[in-house]
Amino acid sequence: MSKRVTSRHSRTSRIRTGAAVLAVGLGASVVLGAGVAGAAETSLVSTGTVTAANAVQTQAAAQAKAAAAAKTAAAAKAAAAKKAAAKAAAAKKAAAKAAAAKAVSWVDPVKKYTLSASFNQAGSMWQSTHSGQDFAVASGTEVIAAHGGTVVKTGGNGAGDGPAYGNAIVIRHGNGTYSQYAHLSRIDVKVGQIVATGQHIARSGNTGNSSGPHLHFEIRTTANYGSAIDPVAFLRTKGVTV
Repeated sequence: MSKRVTSRHSRTSRIRTGAAVLAVGLGASVVLGAGVAGAAETSLVSTGTVTAANAVQTQAAAQAKAAAAAKTAAAAKAAAAKKAAAKAAAAKKAAAKAAAAKAVSWVDPVKKYTLSASFNQAGSMWQSTHSGQDFAVASGTEVIAAHGGTVVKTGGNGAGDGPAYGNAIVIRHGNGTYSQYAHLSRIDVKVGQIVATGQHIARSGNTGNSSGPHLHFEIRTTANYGSAIDPVAFLRTKGVTV
């Protein structure tokens, strides 16, 4: 009887011990599982944080790149606009210059002068009457082309019109008009040369039949003596104040 009781107590003790061990094992498993789950959750949170940070950095980089591209495009647009404005201003200036040159198509043959003997004036200095307009200036004064054209006559003896003119030049202009410059001290152009309005052509002087330094100026309908018209009246029709 005693032996059987002892045996039951022994089995009961082993069962209880096994149950306790199992309970302890299960508790440890639960605790371990909770730890693993916590670690996994922490890892996910950490990974989510890194991904969000990377997204913010990527977006910031993209925005910076877009801003730089916009800045470059704006600078290029501004440079193009500036270049276009400069080109337009240059074109406007050139047009104004061309218009001014066209408006002032004729000029006085000398500057800072005094009018002396006039066209058709009678006197002992000429065979009949005076064939041009005299501009009283100091010897060596610059003489310029009253209008653009081609030099057709130059030289002493009035360029072939007679010794009374001294050194002379004749320029052919459009529409059958010629200009003559006489009593020169120096000739600085040659036959065949094309000259522009206001271009230097000679120096005034006192050569030929002259009572003092001056420029004798004629407007002609041919290149030769005998075809002169009133030069002052002609220049005034061209807008020149003589």
